[in-house]
Amino acid sequence: MHIIDRTLLDNLSAEARANPRLRKNYNIHPSDDFCCHRLLNAIEPGSYIRPHRHLDPVKDETFVILRGKLAVFTFDDGGRVVSRTLIAAGGETIVIDIPHGVFHTAVSLESGTIFFEAKAGPYVPIAEAEKAHWSPVDGSPEVAGYLAALIAEP
Repeated sequence: MHIIDRTLLDNLSAEARANPRLRKNYNIHPSDDFCCHRLLNAIEPGSYIRPHRHLDPVKDETFVILRGKLAVFTFDDGGRVVSRTLIAAGGETIVIDIPHGVFHTAVSLESGTIFFEAKAGPYVPIAEAEKAHWSPVDGSPEVAGYLAALIAEP
């Protein structure tokens, strides 16, 4: 049994702040090859999740915000923002479900942000066809400007 308490969340956020990628996962599922992935994602402002999609029809993703504030974006195939949804702990919207095949990313808007994620396993690295080739590559100099432009989206 996994117990998720405030101490675990505090420690996970501290680990995210100390991580160069500004995020840290806490897996609840027992292994990468397990059929159902359930995890906590601690993500700090400035962390970059390259837009991507999951083409496997069982790879819909559900995010449930536990702490903080997260902007979730979807895009068309050319990289134009289709939707920006704010999910915030204690806010009006707290859960978002992203269908497979939809380009998406999430941007932390508040330090200490943590969301619960559920999707089908097993873990499979993002394939070339699932990467948003119109978006900056992780670690490239364009990332900061790209994140700033997303945050500025109405």
